Amino acid sequence: MKIEKVWTLCFSATGNTDRVVTLLGKELAAALGVPLEQIAFTRPVEREQVYTFTETDLVVVGSPTYAGKLPNKILPDFREKLWGNGALAVAAVTFGNRAYDNSLAELCAVLEGDGFHTVAAGAFVGRHAFTDELAYGRPGWSDEFEMKSFAKRASDKVKSFTDIPAPVQVPGDPEAPYYIPKGTDGQPAKFLKAKPRTDLRKCTNCGACARLCPMGAIDPADVSNVPGTCIKCQRCVRKCTKGAKYFDDEAFLSHVKMLEMSFMDSKENEVFL
Repeated sequence: MKIEKVWTLCFSATGNTDRVVTLLGKELAAALGVPLEQIAFTRPVEREQVYTFTETDLVVVGSPTYAGKLPNKILPDFREKLWGNGALAVAAVTFGNRAYDNSLAELCAVLEGDGFHTVAAGAFVGRHAFTDELAYGRPGWSDEFEMKSFAKRASDKVKSFTDIPAPVQVPGDPEAPYYIPKGTDGQPAKFLKAKPRTDLRKCTNCGACARLCPMGAIDPADVSNVPGTCIKCQRCVRKCTKGAKYFDDEAFLSHVKMLEMSFMDSKENEVFL
């Protein structure tokens, strides 16, 4: 099989998934001696278009893990806006040092359903979106070394193909339910309706949070107003240069504390070829 271009496409609210997918794409393109083209898939306007590929393409597709699966509000876009048409795909998920559970299996299943042939897959640790206490500084240099090695092995696998490959095998159940977040008391933490608050003493009303929100949930005329659906991705919190965005929902904060208490031990990346 002749690959003529490598593409990257990912949903990446805080930037970790983009870092992983970009590195993998660059390494694969270099190893295969073909150009690289990158597609952003995070903001609503970026997910309006249908992206069509061909059998001469290799596409690295990435997503963060939300409650053990793909983000449920973004999942329809992964299913409906990507047309593989026989293109090869490398699936990549990131997770914040708890577990990736079924997210990688779900992404592989979605890509196969979209008409891609999955040839390799990986789950990579990145700083947790909710807190710097989990996997701070990751992916780091050792993670990047592992990613480069994985990309080289994946490129060697692609070069060896003479026919359509069987789907890559990964652990997990694409149909499994979402992980139920718990608080420090061990009971389910219900923060579905939690939304970011705004410290008006710090906010300059620059509008960056509204422009960057993956759900378009923040009112650009009054960024302290969040009338839309919030997926707790923390993009507004992480991207606000004034530190004006924060969450104060008690159930959400209890869940964050539970994560910090229970998942400090450094987790490993896992790759599948």
